[in-house]
Amino acid sequence: MAQIKADEITQLLREQIANYDSKVQVDEVGTITSLGDGIARLHGLDKVMAGELLSFPHGIAGLALSLEEDQVGAVVLGDYTEIREGDEVKRTGRILSVPVGEGMIGRVVNALGAPIDDKGPIATSATLPVERLAPGIIDRQPVREPMATGLKAIDAMIPIGRGQRELIIGDRQTGKTAVLLDTIINNAKNDLICIYCAIGQKRSSIAQVVQTLTEAGAMGHTIIVAASASEPAPMLYLAPYAATAIGEYFRDSGRHALVMYDDLSKHAMAYREISLLLRRPPGREAYPGDVFYLHSRLLERSSKMSDKKGGGSLTALPVIETQAGDVSAYIPTNVISITDGQIFLETDLFNSGVRPAVNVGLSVSRVGFSAAIKAVKQVGSTLKLDLAQYRELAAFAQFGSDLDPLTQKQLNRGQRLTELLKQQQFRPLSWQQQAVVLFAGTQGYLDDLQISQIRAFEDGLHTYFENAQADLMADLTKKKSLDDDLRNRLHAALKEYKAGFVAEAAAAVTA
Repeated sequence: MAQIKADEITQLLREQIANYDSKVQVDEVGTITSLGDGIARLHGLDKVMAGELLSFPHGIAGLALSLEEDQVGAVVLGDYTEIREGDEVKRTGRILSVPVGEGMIGRVVNALGAPIDDKGPIATSATLPVERLAPGIIDRQPVREPMATGLKAIDAMIPIGRGQRELIIGDRQTGKTAVLLDTIINNAKNDLICIYCAIGQKRSSIAQVVQTLTEAGAMGHTIIVAASASEPAPMLYLAPYAATAIGEYFRDSGRHALVMYDDLSKHAMAYREISLLLRRPPGREAYPGDVFYLHSRLLERSSKMSDKKGGGSLTALPVIETQAGDVSAYIPTNVISITDGQIFLETDLFNSGVRPAVNVGLSVSRVGFSAAIKAVKQVGSTLKLDLAQYRELAAFAQFGSDLDPLTQKQLNRGQRLTELLKQQQFRPLSWQQQAVVLFAGTQGYLDDLQISQIRAFEDGLHTYFENAQADLMADLTKKKSLDDDLRNRLHAALKEYKAGFVAEAAAAVTA
């Protein structure tokens, strides 16, 4: 008889145990106990993790959100009418990820990163989880570079820096989306990848945005993440996180990205709907208690990275829709306290023809002036003061008949500056053009013109400086600030241009 050695048996048993996992696949399976409104309650998934991806029948995915003592509450990411109570649900052991990479540029995708623009599959294999920790303070650096919108009223008075979070807030139909689209169009030449996230909008509105950007030649640096109003609430909830993950890919590779959430009011409503269906206790305005965390963990991911981490940036422009200008409601105050400033768009200004309808008094940028180009900052600092004084005086001047010359002069200057800050949609200006035209306004070159002449004066001014003052513009671009020499040359050029403009206007009247 062959003698069986104990150490050989031990070795064989060890090999069998080591290879056990590779031969046997164990799935943790649960059962749907109740289903409705895109929410599934599951039994049997005792070890599931919060935020884990679940596999439902028919290839439908789900997300575990509520972990309770005897059951799990999950949202269904897809058509929940195809699944039934009693169906099996499997754990995947993964958290939800979206595709990222260069192949996303120019595409329209849904909240899961799947293409919806009929241009075929996206050529990328890289993915990032939709929920990630925000970079720590050591991995960041202060905001230093400007993120130009091309809008005079914003770049001069409420500038935005790369890595900043600037809230755009106002009632519906006040031009919030127009500001975002102008910014995308303006940054075609500025090495900035723009991610526009549409949350809860009509499909026709999203299609119009795509068409506008395509016609302006801006889709070559833009990604659109769309979760339309016809989609279930979980898709609206996921969309901004997916858009941020797509932007983080560019930030972490040392590049610059801008993500726009249009709008976070509808995002909060979608989360409220999910939370109430999951039987979470409602708080103020029926929102759940963690609704502040919903937006804070999203917006904290926008940052300017340190040089050691590549120096990339992710800028955020969240949008909040107010009801009758009420900025003291729950969600507006939450997001105002998270962001680094806000641009308040006022209905009365918009209706009176001031577009973009920026309210200078309520708008602020807590970071951007440290990133603004010095020349624009120099002309913008006096501009904000002039406009604030004008608004204050204009309110009192309605009740007074005879005004002293100084007050009259301030009112005249304010009217002309207000007219000067009006800007046609999809006509962004470079910082050099803004510096010149605002210098003309703040130095009094418009004070004796009719208000109806100001648009023509500005249009001609841009052409004149582009053609006849190319050397001056080149020096301005090089220095990026107004020294005494540039100021004197600007004054001389503006006097020459204005003399020609007034002579032409007089000739036109006599003719």
